[in-house]
Amino acid sequence: MMTIVLTTISISFWLLLLYYSTLTISGVLYRSKKRKFVRLESYPSVAVLIPAHNEGIVIADTLHAMSKIEYPGDVQIYLLNDNSQDETGEIAQYYADSFPNIHYIQVPPGTPKGKSRVLNYGISISESEYIAVYDADNQPEPQALRLLVEAAETTPKAVGAVGYVKTINETKNALTRMIALEFSAFQLLMQSGRWGMFKLGSLTGTNLVIKRDALTQAGGYDPYALAEDADLTLTLTDLGGLLPIVPEARTWEQEPESFSIWLRQRTRWMQGNLYLIEKTLKNPRLFKGKNVIHSVQLLTVYILFVVFLLVSDLWFVLGLFGHVEGSSTVPLLILWFEAWLMYFVQLVTAQMSDKKITPIDLLFSFLMYFSYAQFWLFLFLRGIYCQIKLKRSKLEPVWDKTERFKQKT
Repeated sequence: MMTIVLTTISISFWLLLLYYSTLTISGVLYRSKKRKFVRLESYPSVAVLIPAHNEGIVIADTLHAMSKIEYPGDVQIYLLNDNSQDETGEIAQYYADSFPNIHYIQVPPGTPKGKSRVLNYGISISESEYIAVYDADNQPEPQALRLLVEAAETTPKAVGAVGYVKTINETKNALTRMIALEFSAFQLLMQSGRWGMFKLGSLTGTNLVIKRDALTQAGGYDPYALAEDADLTLTLTDLGGLLPIVPEARTWEQEPESFSIWLRQRTRWMQGNLYLIEKTLKNPRLFKGKNVIHSVQLLTVYILFVVFLLVSDLWFVLGLFGHVEGSSTVPLLILWFEAWLMYFVQLVTAQMSDKKITPIDLLFSFLMYFSYAQFWLFLFLRGIYCQIKLKRSKLEPVWDKTERFKQKT
């Protein structure tokens, strides 16, 4: 019986590794292509929405970057102040007084609190053909918005487009370096791979554009979704819309510099995706068409990955001491090594596709599976606990604001 169980797990493990290996190759091929962006005869209007709650530390840098956007069409920028208690409002008002296309908007109080409700309000008070979303700590490169709109306008059946999010404080400490590695591999390379293989893209929460009519048809953002980007992705895909990936459209954002802040942020992400998994399992429509891949991706990342991570750790311990062997006399230690190797190769490949790799990048790529990836187990358990607690309390979800840091100049 043990042999059958181990054989089944081993085969499943290898299939998962094969899938992600294929995605990696597809992502590299997509990244290596030289894309020609077609200039449009006329550019649609865009409303840039920036939800903000107590963002005084970073909002000046963000609005300065927004003022440098180079877009041939009409672009209106809305700083949506959600009951900030710091200097966010004063800074936003200064930029609104200085630039005619920057608008300072105070969002009326309401529930449930969080980014989704604020974005829905921004959609309701703006008039544009496209909606762009940037987080309050983002500094998009001047051409980013234009590249996103050009991709959305020239890709058949596209309802928007998604860019690349880079870490502005990558070299701050070990944690920020690992977050930057995670983003380059699992936010960009895997995204590029899915687009290259299946013509599927996923919203990332920032540095994106969506057609207003598609948002209206989707019913806007789900105000109860903590992972609002993944939730809207499923809805738009269900409606037949495509979201092309545009690696050349880059924005720079700040990532958590302390473990406690990272833990709160990622717990919110985990809880939001567990909510989405439950919502998906209750809706058969989200397992049809191309949404099958999105839904399976959700289950793979947030359920199967946790299971395989736990199993691989057990394999490592058992294989290290030679207590158990899998079928075909392959030591479990070898299977664990394959999992680590694939993880390492993905990280290194992602960096090589993006920049000149350094020895310190190689070191952190080597260590990521032993350290950063292992916290996924704790995050999974913490996310389940928080979601069960929320459902039992019958309260509305609380958006845990990510604390910002002042960047050194």
